[in-house]
Amino acid sequence: MPAWVSNLKNLRWVILLMGVLNFFVIVLCVILIIVVYPVCGHAHTIPFQLILLASCVRIVATIRTGIAQQATATMILKSPVESEIVDTVIRHERRKRYMRWLWWTRFVTVISVLQFVGAAYLIFIVVKHVCQHGTSRNCVSGHVFNGAKWQRHILVLFLVMVCYVTLGQCFTGTDVLRWRSFYATKDNAWKAHYQEVFDHGIREALCCLGRVKYLSVFAEDEVYSVARLLGDLVAYRAAGTGHLEFLAGLALLQGLSESPKSYEDSEEAPEERIYGAATFHQFAEAAYTGMLLDFGRNPVWFPFVWLYRQGILTPWNRNRRPLLEGDNWWRGHAAAFLKYVNVSPDSLRRGRVSQASCEAAYFIVVLHHLKSVVIAVRGTETPEDLITDGSCRECPLSAEDLDGLINGDHNHPVIRQSVVSTSQHYGHSGVIEAARDLFMQIEGSNGSSSHCSGFLSSLLGTGCECHGYGVRLVGHSLGGAIAALLGIKLYRRYPNLHVYAYGPLPCVDPVIADACSEFVTSIVYSNEFSARLSVASILRLRGAAIMSMSQDNTTEWSIISKVARRFMSVSKYEGSKHEKRVSTSDSNCRASTNENINHCCINGTRCRNGSRVEDQESSLRQNMDFQHCSGDEFDCNNSSNSFASPVCNSSAKVNSFDDPISEFMEAVSSFKDQSAGDLPEMFLPGLVIHIVPQETSSCLSLFRSWGTQEKMCSYGAYIADRKAFKDIIVSPSMFLDHLPWRCHNAMKKILEMRNVRALLGASQMV
Repeated sequence: MPAWVSNLKNLRWVILLMGVLNFFVIVLCVILIIVVYPVCGHAHTIPFQLILLASCVRIVATIRTGIAQQATATMILKSPVESEIVDTVIRHERRKRYMRWLWWTRFVTVISVLQFVGAAYLIFIVVKHVCQHGTSRNCVSGHVFNGAKWQRHILVLFLVMVCYVTLGQCFTGTDVLRWRSFYATKDNAWKAHYQEVFDHGIREALCCLGRVKYLSVFAEDEVYSVARLLGDLVAYRAAGTGHLEFLAGLALLQGLSESPKSYEDSEEAPEERIYGAATFHQFAEAAYTGMLLDFGRNPVWFPFVWLYRQGILTPWNRNRRPLLEGDNWWRGHAAAFLKYVNVSPDSLRRGRVSQASCEAAYFIVVLHHLKSVVIAVRGTETPEDLITDGSCRECPLSAEDLDGLINGDHNHPVIRQSVVSTSQHYGHSGVIEAARDLFMQIEGSNGSSSHCSGFLSSLLGTGCECHGYGVRLVGHSLGGAIAALLGIKLYRRYPNLHVYAYGPLPCVDPVIADACSEFVTSIVYSNEFSARLSVASILRLRGAAIMSMSQDNTTEWSIISKVARRFMSVSKYEGSKHEKRVSTSDSNCRASTNENINHCCINGTRCRNGSRVEDQESSLRQNMDFQHCSGDEFDCNNSSNSFASPVCNSSAKVNSFDDPISEFMEAVSSFKDQSAGDLPEMFLPGLVIHIVPQETSSCLSLFRSWGTQEKMCSYGAYIADRKAFKDIIVSPSMFLDHLPWRCHNAMKKILEMRNVRALLGASQMV
């Protein structure tokens, strides 16, 4: 097949249509300039000349965009993301090709804007002539409307064509070729493609926010790591699922998801833990010294509230405030923190506000009335914090990171033995790096030696100001996870240490999560998303969203069939290969080494990891009156399409191809199974306390709609199983539940309720 024929098949038909229409615009422009307006002169035909030039440039730029797009796709196919490390030279060349294609797409966009401006100007001239009842002195409109009828027809046709082309190009996009014609169902190619999309998009967004340094980085950095994660998430495009279909799956998943009863058969949380968490929560919340906290509490008046909390209205108090690293001239972040927690300026001893990625903002406060030194770590507030959140791949924990669990004399021998005897431990990469940096900030060393000369030691050392005081590390969201890892490093040196993490990220392996339960408390409020956010949970959510399209019993058969046919249509050209695999099938299972699809055949029965997929598929097949395949021979060989479904014996292959829904179910089940692959799970650190609204009252539906009704609710706090937070719960309140003041209000009401119960019990005893 000639190359031009292959390229023509890859071309989007709508782009071809726009090209033909632009050619007709050029022809009409030439007719109008040469035939209709030869008497008007060049000055009056400038709009036509501009549109003519723009249409010619548009056609040429579209061709160049297609060439650049093809070169980009070819380069990505030559260097797919098959391993964690891609050669630097290949990555550099791939990014250059992508940027060249992106430059042409933006040039095409500029040309479209010029065409729109020219069309708008011509319409303005015609409308002005009509409004003036034909008395306009403009040569173009006057000559045509006073001339022959065919001239008016040509002008009207030209205006209609220009408007149609201009508006049509706004909705067709800038892609000239179909990416799927290159990538087909190769999920590695889709991952590499969207990795480049997100990598460049994030860098440009950071550049617009003043972080120009990220735009010129070609090496593997934190932005590259985040882009790689997002590329893995959008790899559902390899299965033929569009972005809108994926969002529809999430919407269906919202109705199917139910919050797991993590507190069933669990005892209530200890009151001392709830009391401590409620006492120090304000410091974790006050660490948000930017606009984020004020915007959440006061969506309308937040600029004025922020200015007030920053102390701009009281500049004469500037010298009374402590000087923090990275604070502004008027020391506004120190003022905001002090005003929120209502402590004297001399209580705030040290802190840092500005930071790069994987560097945490923190505040160190001395509370003499509580005999405590509080280290408050800020959660996600800046773009750098988002990069730290996104650097969530697993990272090995060193012996220095686990110093408090391995070397502490006050640790229980069983706990120490469980940590030492287990294989290499791991944690959240971004959180670990931030905790290491913060340790260097407050202690000034990075070793396991018990002798330190850091700032914290100067406060708590023997004979120092705060000797004998307790250490309390607090943080919300990202700050809570960093505080937990920092607490593990410090626990050996300061046995009177406790960490209160509010809605933290899952950041450690299960062994470390259990080992630090004595001095780490993780508070999870209702369905907040952050406590369930990990790479594995995100990939499982991706698979569940696709599965939910066929799991909803209320979905009409025609809709399911349409989605199924759309899902499987991208693999039609694989049909011959598929039939060949069926005809040569045998009873042996051959596991795929590239895609980690977790299914096998045992004695003629298909098995999958996890019972939930089997239950969902079984229930769906029962609802749709599907019949399971039967036979002794199965083919479990993985095809080049990582989402191709396993099939039964040759007697069932007709049903597999004739029934797209059956094949769809096989494909999405395999997709769901291999979503998380063999990624290690991250867990919440320490003792997990789940705060849930009591379902006995009607407040649940009220406070979700009306914030003023939240105070009518009652809450319960239970010791939860950390494994109950492995999957993201898609609910309307998953983001609102993450607001820090919701957790604080719930803890206060829990303590009030327990005090009332204690008083009632005492009165009954009397």
